[in-house]
Amino acid sequence: MKNTLLLFLLILTTVFSCKQKPTEDKQTEAFENHFTSKNPWPEIRKKRIQELLPSAMERAEVEAWIVICRENNNDPMAIHIGGENAGGTSFYLFYKKGDELNSAVFSSFGEVTALTELGLHDSIISVSRGQDVFKLATDFVKEISPNKIAINTSSSNSTADGLSHSQYQKLTNSFGQEWEEKLISSEALVYEWLSIKLPEEVEIMRKAAEITAQWEVEAYKTIVPGKTTDAEVADFLNEKIKTYGFEDGWNPEQNPNVNSGPDRGHSHATDKVIMPGDVIQTDFGIKVYGIWVTDIQRFAYVLKKDEEKAPENIQKYWDVAKRGHRIVFENMKPGISGYELDQLQRQWMKENGSLPVPWSTGHPVGYVAHDVGPSIGGGQEGIIPSETALKPLRQGMVFAYDGFYAWEIESGEKTISVEEMVVITENGAEYLTNPQEDLILIGQE
Repeated sequence: MKNTLLLFLLILTTVFSCKQKPTEDKQTEAFENHFTSKNPWPEIRKKRIQELLPSAMERAEVEAWIVICRENNNDPMAIHIGGENAGGTSFYLFYKKGDELNSAVFSSFGEVTALTELGLHDSIISVSRGQDVFKLATDFVKEISPNKIAINTSSSNSTADGLSHSQYQKLTNSFGQEWEEKLISSEALVYEWLSIKLPEEVEIMRKAAEITAQWEVEAYKTIVPGKTTDAEVADFLNEKIKTYGFEDGWNPEQNPNVNSGPDRGHSHATDKVIMPGDVIQTDFGIKVYGIWVTDIQRFAYVLKKDEEKAPENIQKYWDVAKRGHRIVFENMKPGISGYELDQLQRQWMKENGSLPVPWSTGHPVGYVAHDVGPSIGGGQEGIIPSETALKPLRQGMVFAYDGFYAWEIESGEKTISVEEMVVITENGAEYLTNPQEDLILIGQE
C-alpha cells in the first residue's frame, strides 16, 4: 500500500511539473515580448505636453518656445513635439496665454492633415508654396508679444541645440533687431521638461530594466573559461536585441561593453579570452518603442581551479563598491544635489582604499543613455562641479548610477562599478529592477 501511494505521488508530481513548464515558458515569453503592443508614445507625448510643459516653462521663466523642424537634419526636440516627420521647414510654437498653454504649428501644406490627426496642437496653419514661413510665424509671435522667447541654442546641452546657424540668421532677420533681446536659450526649459518622467514612462523603463538585467545574467551562463571571448558575450546580447526587435541603448559599436581585462572606459568588446581569475564587467542598454533606454551593469568573477568562491580581496572590492552604491541610494531624495551624493561615495571609497575614479557616480537616463537632468558627479579630483551637478534632484527623475571600487592589476587598473537604475520618489529613491547583491560566479567547464 505504501509503495502504491509513493508511486501515485511520483506520477502526480511529474504530471504537475509537466503542466507547469508551459506556464513558465509563457511567462518568460510574455516578459520578453512586453513591448510588442501598440507604441504608447503618442499618448504619453500628448500628456507630457499638457501636464509637464506648462510648469517647465514657468520654472524656466519663458513665455514662448519656438522649435523649427525640417527634413533630414531635424531638431533633437522634434520627436517630443510631433515634428519628427517634417518635410519642409515648420515652426512649432508653444506660448502662454493667461494661465493656459497654447500651441500653433506653421507647417507645409502637405503635412497639415497628418499633424491635425495627431491631435497634439491647438492650431495648424497651412503654409503654401512661395509663402515665407519665417515671416508668418514671427508675425504671429509679435502679435502675442511675449517677453522671453526660448529658441534651441545651447553651448552645453546638445538636446537644446537644434537650431542651425542659418536658421538662427533667418529667424533673427525676420524678427528684426528690436526683438533679438527677447530670444533666449531653451536650455533651462528643455532641462526642466525632459528631466521629469511620467509614471507611465517609469513603468515602461522598469520592464525594460528587468529585461536588460536578465539578459546580462543569461549571457554570463554562456561563458566557458579559456575559450569564450568578451566579444562573444557581447554577440549573445546583440542577438537578443535583434530577436526581440529592440534597439541599442547607445552606439551599437559600444553596446554592450563586455570587459574581462583592465579598464577601457566606454569602448567596444574585444577578442580577449575570458580566463579564470577575471572580473567581468558588462555595461548594456536597450531601447524600447524607439523612445526609452536602459543602462545597467552586471559583474561576474571567474573561479580558478579548486575555488568555490571569490578570493577575499575580490570579495572586499565588490562589497565596498556595493556599499558605496547603497550609501548613495539611501541619501537620494528630492532637494539633494548630485554633487553632494557624489561626494558621499568618494569619501567612502577613500576610507576603504579604492583608487580614485575619473567617472561621475551617475547620470540621468531615459530618452538617451546620458539624458537631460542633474549630474551625479563633480567630486572628481581637480575639477569644478558643473552647473547640473549642483542642481537638486526632483521627483520623477530617473538615474543610472554606479558604486565604485578601483584597484591596480598587472596590466593597469580594474574598476567595479555597480550600476543600477532608480527613480526619485516623493520620499527617496526606488530601484527599477532588483539590484545585484552578489558577484555572479562562473565555474570551470
